[in-house]
Amino acid sequence: MSGPGGPFWLAPVLVALAMVVAACAPDDIERSGGDGTVARPGATSTSATTGTTASSGTGSPSTGTTNPGRGDLDTARVRLTEVATLEAPTALTARPRSSTMYVAERAGRVRALTVAADGAGSVGERPVLDITDEVSVGAERGLLGLAFSANGARLYVSYTDPDGDSQLVEYAMAGDRLDISSRRPLLTVDQPFSNHNGGAVHLGPDGFLYFGLGDGGSADDPDNRAQDPDELLGKMLRIDPSAPSDGRPYGIPEGNPYAGGGGRPEIFLSGVRNPWRFSFDADTGDLWIADVGQNAIEEIDRLPRASGGGAGANLGWSGYEGSDRFIEDRIPDQATPPVFELSHDDGYCSITGGVVYRGRRIPALEGAYLFGDYCEPRVQAIQVEGGRAVGRVVAERDLGVEVASLVSIDEGAGGEVYLLSLDGPVYRLDPA
Repeated sequence: MSGPGGPFWLAPVLVALAMVVAACAPDDIERSGGDGTVARPGATSTSATTGTTASSGTGSPSTGTTNPGRGDLDTARVRLTEVATLEAPTALTARPRSSTMYVAERAGRVRALTVAADGAGSVGERPVLDITDEVSVGAERGLLGLAFSANGARLYVSYTDPDGDSQLVEYAMAGDRLDISSRRPLLTVDQPFSNHNGGAVHLGPDGFLYFGLGDGGSADDPDNRAQDPDELLGKMLRIDPSAPSDGRPYGIPEGNPYAGGGGRPEIFLSGVRNPWRFSFDADTGDLWIADVGQNAIEEIDRLPRASGGGAGANLGWSGYEGSDRFIEDRIPDQATPPVFELSHDDGYCSITGGVVYRGRRIPALEGAYLFGDYCEPRVQAIQVEGGRAVGRVVAERDLGVEVASLVSIDEGAGGEVYLLSLDGPVYRLDPA
């Protein structure tokens, strides 16, 4: 039987499964961070599995500004503004040099969305892209991710094809329209099961394209793919679509850990179970990953750009689930621990990340990472300080708003935050 993998499981099934599958006990074994430092599980957040508050009430980390209230998470007051209703939206992205945003619908359509300052949204009458005949939607499948090139001239989409395998495809934009004839397949990855597809895709601060893939599904990563350097599953990949080389439709960035051999050169980091949503801090370039757990723990990982951005890091699955030892003979020599964890005992089942807020409308959220969960509808925020290893959580806050069936939290036009419900609504996070 498969453990919870992503947001397309029915919530009651996820909760029941979390209760019947035995969880591993916490452990105090030290784990080495990706930059060579050592971090002890539990030290990064006292609220990781207890639900207690990590904030000491002594304020929030510096954000480089002296504006009163800026970055003061305790003072944040927010509300949700529904801007549109779509058919099972899964991801949203802003197009560079444009006020138009683009939303993926699970069945295989991409729609243009514009939102006025007052929150009034307008959805294009016709889809920008319709590949419904190329997309499978059973289990955790569908059109799962989309991103633009830095100049907005290329759109990248990630989806599962009729065979259930993951596809990463590029299209050229012709003005505001997509040129369907420009379709260029970049990568196909066989999926052995119907869950843990991952599927998020983003352009990194280094200009390269990042693609998150789960471990291939079932439970316990049966073939240990996440720890196998010859497998793309259970990894974060990094490629350069603008520089095809060695017979591939993309190039391999020099900093990839296996660029010179020893594993698949596309791999950027290893040891993830299902990195359903990840993002880059628009200010610092830090990589944040919300990795869906199995029996007991949902985890958030932070990989500071100043410490290499996670290149060559191992996040531990399936030797670890979060900071708990999981499968003893798969524990890597070094593993970067989560910066924050959520317990299934508190009703969580499938974490939904997540962006660091860098917009202008809610100054108190400056520098806070926003996240939620498919089963637990509360939207939450944490602040982290420290540039080495994963840092230290210094503030935690329930923002007082809820989104049912939350599948994605994305940065839209102007750096503002949008929250997507698989039930259809797309919300903008606004000041209350």
